Amino acid sequence: MELSSEHKALFSLLRAGLWEREPDDLSPFPLTDAQWWNVYRMAVRQTVTGIVCRGLHHLPEALLPGDALMIRWVAETDRIERKNRRMDAVVCLLAQRMGRNGLHPILLKGQGVAAFYEHPLTRECGDIDLCFLSEEEEREAAELMRRVGCRTEKQPDGSNCYSWQGVEVEHHTRLFDLHNPLLKVYLSALVREHGFTEFRPGGRDGLPEGNQSGEFPATISVPSPLPNLLLLNAHLLKHLLGHGVGLRQFCDMARAYHTLCGSYSPEGLEAVYRRTGLLRWSAQLHTFLTEYLGLHRAELPYADTDACSSPELLRIVLEGGNFGQYGGTKGKASQARWERKLRTFLSFWKHRGFSSAYARKEAFWISVRLIIGNLR
Repeated sequence: MELSSEHKALFSLLRAGLWEREPDDLSPFPLTDAQWWNVYRMAVRQTVTGIVCRGLHHLPEALLPGDALMIRWVAETDRIERKNRRMDAVVCLLAQRMGRNGLHPILLKGQGVAAFYEHPLTRECGDIDLCFLSEEEEREAAELMRRVGCRTEKQPDGSNCYSWQGVEVEHHTRLFDLHNPLLKVYLSALVREHGFTEFRPGGRDGLPEGNQSGEFPATISVPSPLPNLLLLNAHLLKHLLGHGVGLRQFCDMARAYHTLCGSYSPEGLEAVYRRTGLLRWSAQLHTFLTEYLGLHRAELPYADTDACSSPELLRIVLEGGNFGQYGGTKGKASQARWERKLRTFLSFWKHRGFSSAYARKEAFWISVRLIIGNLR
C-alpha cells in the first residue's frame, strides 16, 4: 500500500510523540494547510491526537501547521488530558466502593496501559474495563452498581455495561480475549502462576481530578507483565479480525513492550504465544511495531518477525480507524439488533483473508462465540 505524504507525516509525528524524540522522517514536510488538516483528521480517527500533538513539540518551528490548526490541536489535547484525569478519579472511586463491599476488581487496559506512556494523559481513553475472576463476584458487582442507580446491560460477549459518574464501565469475567475453549484450563493456570500487581491511577501525573486531599484509595489490581502483554495482544487481534482496529492499540502494544522490557521472561512469553496460537500473528505484529512505530527490535520479546508488514494489515488499520469506526464495519448502538448482527458478520467476512493467513484458529473461535452471543 502506497502511503501519501499525509500518512507519512502522521507516522513520523506519531513516532516522535510516542518516544519523545526528534522526527526521524522530515521528507513529507512542509505540508499545505489542506494537508495539515488531513493529518489532524487522520489522528482523530485513529485516536492518537494527543500523541501526535506531542510529536509537534519536536517538529522544527518552520514546519509547524498554521495557528488555527495548532489552537484546535492543543485544545483537543487539553480535552483528552482532562478526560483522563476524570477517568483516573472514577477508577479510584469504583475501586473504593467495590473494596468496601469485599469485591476485588482488576483493571484491564485503559488507564493502566496509559501509565506505559511518557505522558499518560495524552493517550486518548475510552471506557473503564473491570475484570472479576468469578461470575458470582461479577454479579455482586453489577448488583452493587444497580443499587446506586446504574442501569446495567448485558452484551453479546457476556460483559455487563453501565454508565457511572458520566463514564462508561464494562464488567468482564474473561481476562483474555481468547475464545478457544480448549485453552481455558491453561489460561487459568497462567493467571495463578503470574498473578497481579498494584497500580495507582494518575501516579505519573499527580493525583486524579477531585483527589487533591488523597481521599481515594491508592491502588487497584492490574495483570502482571506477562499476562498483560498477552491480554493486549489478544485484544488487539480480536478487534483487528472483527470491526477493525486503529493505531492507538498498536501504540499501546509498542509502549508496553518498551516499558515492561526486562520484567518478564521473553522465552516464557514466546511459549505462551505458541500455546495460544498467536505466534504467527505476533511475528506480523512485531514487524508493524518496528517498521511503522519505531519500537527497537531489542525490546521485542524474541527476534522472530516477518520480512515486511502485510499490506492488508496496513489497509485495515488506516481505513478502519479506532475499532473500525470509520471503515463501515462498526454498527451504531441505535441500530436494530439484526443490523448489528449483519455488520458483525460482514466485518469478519471482510477480513477473512488476513485472519486465514495469520490467526485461523482464533478467528474461528471468535466467530463461534459472537454467533452464540447474538443468539441469546
